[in-house]
Amino acid sequence: MSRGNVLVIDDEAEIREGLELLLGAEGFEVSAAPDAETALKYIEERPFDLVLLDVNLPGKDGLQFLNDLHRRDPDLPIILITAYGSIDMARAAFKSGAQDYISKPWNNDELLAQVAQAMQQRRLREENLQLKRALKQRYNFPNIVGKSDPMLRVLDLVSLVAPSRSTVLIAGESGTGKELIAKAIHAASPRADKTFVPVNTGAMPVDLLESTLFGHVKGAFTSAVASKKGLFEAADQGTIFFDEIGTIGIETQAKLLRVMQEREFMRLGGTETVKVDVRILAATNVDLRKLVADGRFREDLYYRFNVITIHLPPLRERKEDIPLLVEFFTRKYCQENGKPLRQFTPQAMRLLLDYDWPGNVREVENVVERAIVLSPGSEMGAELLPDFLSANGASAARLLSLVREKANPSLFDIIEECERRVILDMLERTNWNQTEAAERFQVPLSTLNQKIKRLSIDVRRKREAAAPRHPSSHS
Repeated sequence: MSRGNVLVIDDEAEIREGLELLLGAEGFEVSAAPDAETALKYIEERPFDLVLLDVNLPGKDGLQFLNDLHRRDPDLPIILITAYGSIDMARAAFKSGAQDYISKPWNNDELLAQVAQAMQQRRLREENLQLKRALKQRYNFPNIVGKSDPMLRVLDLVSLVAPSRSTVLIAGESGTGKELIAKAIHAASPRADKTFVPVNTGAMPVDLLESTLFGHVKGAFTSAVASKKGLFEAADQGTIFFDEIGTIGIETQAKLLRVMQEREFMRLGGTETVKVDVRILAATNVDLRKLVADGRFREDLYYRFNVITIHLPPLRERKEDIPLLVEFFTRKYCQENGKPLRQFTPQAMRLLLDYDWPGNVREVENVVERAIVLSPGSEMGAELLPDFLSANGASAARLLSLVREKANPSLFDIIEECERRVILDMLERTNWNQTEAAERFQVPLSTLNQKIKRLSIDVRRKREAAAPRHPSSHS
């Protein structure tokens, strides 16, 4: 079976023949053209997976021809062949859309490695494109990446609930993409042409949150110099999305319950009732039933939100989606940073696949962006990945995942202790600097602080105990 179709474009017959023999022996089907005109005829007759293009062609400059090929097929991998390998040539090649370049004379093993890498990247792009087309035909959710069974079940449920006006609760760990799912529900609903209003409830004090949600009348409080509409009015006929719904205070919960029951509310300081038609979506990364049991969340409000619940799987339960996510974010951040498309080495990809990603998709995105910003060449190796992706870090994450998978209520303390040890180890390595620890975990500082609080880790006492002690001086 052929490993792919390669087109060699070079005016030197010996070069063409040598590459035909070398690549043919490796299982590639090779066509060779001495100039741009002949090459175009070949391209019009059949598709190619890769082009090896000489810079110096008779009648047409190789870089100019590269631009022509790139306009025809932006995803076609092109490797330039040049006798003048230099940084300037590399820049010109990448700017024109080349995948890579090789200098004459070349090392056969290195050339074959470049060809294999370009082919692999081409196949991954095509697989991702085909998947996106299939998902778009089935779900019409172009911004959601995933082909695993857990994600397909989520998308099936999104397709079913989107046309209704029912309240939907989206549950999942931090970084799993809950807001993205909420936007997909809105986009597939009859309200798609109306406003989607996200509300980060965990980032606001009570008074400000109520004013933001319900609006206020002039004089309702000291700084209320004019009446102002709230987000519920802004979302009328559309969708409002509450992120971290479990952080809303009890008093605000009562007012929110009235809106959900009666579709009406009063502005802060007002006496007139405002009616709205708003679909409500919410997300949580905590167990609302536990908050109800603890008296921190109204039971009647919980049942209002729990009409339909979509559980987003953590990334460790859908690892087959990791290569697609890595490829998606690689393309995104290469484009944003004005860099030619890069690729992770097999060793680096193995580390990415082995890690359990406590920060989920958001954590993957952060790691990929970091690697692209720091990468000097077309390949991104393990040295560009954060320390926590090393073998020891991956082993600790795998241990925690194993305990979670086998856990039952009697093992809850074991799970917490395992998580506590992982966090304590990272805090010790960062000299109890919570900001640096959060950066190494690739999670928001607020998420780490919530875990520290939940696990009753006394950072201040630990920091003081770790500080060097100086002998007291006596006069």
